[in-house]
Amino acid sequence: MANPVQQFQIEPIVPINVGPIDLSFTNSSLAMAFAVGVSALLFYAGTRRLSLVPGRMQCVAELMYEFVANMVRDNVGKEGMKYFPLILTLFLFVFFGNLLGMVPGNFTFTSHIVVTGALAVAIFIAVTIIGFMRHGLGYLRMFFPHGAPILTAPILIPIEIISYLSRPFSLSVRLFANMTVGHIMLKVLAGFVISLGLLGGIVPLAAVVGITVLEFFIAALQAYVFVILTCIYLNDAIHMH
Repeated sequence: MANPVQQFQIEPIVPINVGPIDLSFTNSSLAMAFAVGVSALLFYAGTRRLSLVPGRMQCVAELMYEFVANMVRDNVGKEGMKYFPLILTLFLFVFFGNLLGMVPGNFTFTSHIVVTGALAVAIFIAVTIIGFMRHGLGYLRMFFPHGAPILTAPILIPIEIISYLSRPFSLSVRLFANMTVGHIMLKVLAGFVISLGLLGGIVPLAAVVGITVLEFFIAALQAYVFVILTCIYLNDAIHMH
């Protein structure tokens, strides 16, 4: 049976070394470029010939646009629309990264904690900067809930700080863990299908088909969860709680 973890191995395609630093273009880099290319191609094809009666590609582009725009309006408000391009880009990157990773032979870059962690840390820093730019030092008030008794400050403030600092960890681990576990399960069950043969492999084959359908749903759901949490964090930075 093939090693189920081997599918996550990063391999250089174009080796580039600058002293001790490895800047190689890898299979992960290619998958990211592919996700960006598919996103750009989708919106180019969907907006190239705009018409009152939209075609299929225009419908897909408009649906994605409205889906993310409504998400921002509902969770952040009208003030959050200035950050809509960032949220849309983030959604498309994670969404197509997850879905394209389901295609056999493709690399799932969202199954690497270094990728999801980098995205989460970037979001955390950006949201924190926005919070301090809008509220100054008053942004620190969010670490002590309004109306709470002052005597509870020694307990509530550390809890709120830990909760705030854990945001990038929970954001990155949730996406990474879901994509990694799903792909490992598919690889293990596919190995059983091959090793058990045609008759013995019927049950694991049925399981593979069912889990594959479920994984496509999870791939889309995790992109949604990643972006909805980003919107919630952005709402806290703009309006505080």
